[in-house]
Order: sequence, then structure tokens, then C-alpha cells
Amino acid sequence: MAAVKACQQAGYQAGYQVTVKDGHEDGINLDPALLPAGTELIQGWDSSPEEMMAGISADYAGAIHIGSHSPAGSSETPLDHTVEHGWYSWVKLNGELASEFTFNSLCAAQYGVPSLFLAGDAGICRRAEDFCPGIVTCATKKGVGSATVNKSPQEVAAGIATGIKEALAGPGGLPLLADEYLLEFCFSLAGRVRAASFYPGAERAGERIVSYRAKSIMELLTAKMFMTEI
Repeated sequence: MAAVKACQQAGYQAGYQVTVKDGHEDGINLDPALLPAGTELIQGWDSSPEEMMAGISADYAGAIHIGSHSPAGSSETPLDHTVEHGWYSWVKLNGELASEFTFNSLCAAQYGVPSLFLAGDAGICRRAEDFCPGIVTCATKKGVGSATVNKSPQEVAAGIATGIKEALAGPGGLPLLADEYLLEFCFSLAGRVRAASFYPGAERAGERIVSYRAKSIMELLTAKMFMTEI
């Protein structure tokens, strides 16, 4: 919560209206009473392919990603997962491990909205900088096996506030858009492999792998939503 408030305060000080999407688990994690006056808060899930980015539009100056983590298939944090814990060994997009940030930044980019800032573990910060050149990041922790080495809450809040001020002064980052997106899931459960394979256009690419080729970001996000039953 302190990280979210630090983000909002930095935005308000720069003269921006701030919208917060509560985007983890059931989407009802934040106490509205603890947010600054004037904050727009989106809670729950709107049952659209935009999922964690619900409410995004071309009207926004930029997207800020707080509480991000490394993707399923990585070894950079014990919280490594993409969308759901334990459902996949990995998710790939065009041959590279895909994180939730991968899809969220693409969702924003389809509206021309840059990703300005990301806070999370050291691994996702590095991946975000590679995927979205120009984004400013703040590493709040690093993973060591099943443990994390964490910065103090005060240091994290200060780092986020400073980073967002820097990010708001720059252009942010847009991921490189592609003509086609190859989405691949390596499922942990046989039942989910079979279920995903029935999505129109999906192909079995191995014992546990199902793939889909999308021509647009919205087509990609829609396939991800239905193939994962999220």
C-alpha cells in the first residue's frame, strides 16, 4: 500500500490524475479509504481480455506498473509466475519468456500509451528494460532460491517516488510491435493442455505445449484469456 501511495503522490505532484487498477488475486486488495482524495480506483475483474489493464485507453499519458514480478520459467524470484501460480511451466511470446508485464505493456501500447515506470524484483526490472526501452525501473528486492532479499519499505517508497518523477519527465517506453505474435503455453496440468487446444486456431506443439498465432494485440490478449480460462 505504501508503494501505491508513493506512486500516486508523485503523479499528483506532477499535475496528473491517477487511476489505480487493483490487479492481483481477486482484484480487491486495496483499501479505498487509504488512497489520496481524487484517486480513481478500479477493483475486481471486468471479464475482458485487458484483465490487469482494464480501463486503459488512449486518454492516458502513461502506464505505471507497481508490484511486478519475474515470469513463470525464470529463476529470479520465488514468486515467479505468469497469470496464475502453478498452471504453467512457462509462457512464451515470440520465443521469449513472457511476464504479466509483457502482456500489460502491450495492452497499453495498442492505444499508444507508453509504459513509464515499473517497480518489482530485480529480474523483472531487467526484463522490462529490455522489452520496453525507455522505461524507468526500481528494483525492490532480489530472489535467491526460495528467499528474497528486500529493501526496507521506506527505501522502496522513496525509490518509487524518485523513479516516477524521473519517468514523468521522459517519454517512457513502448515495446516493439510485431506483425504476428506466437503465444505458447507449457501447461503443468494435462486437463488444461486439452482444454486450451480446443480454442479456435490453437495447435498442440508437444505433450504439454499449446500455441496460437495472433495478428494483433487484442487477438493475442483474447486468446490468452480463453486459453487460460481466466
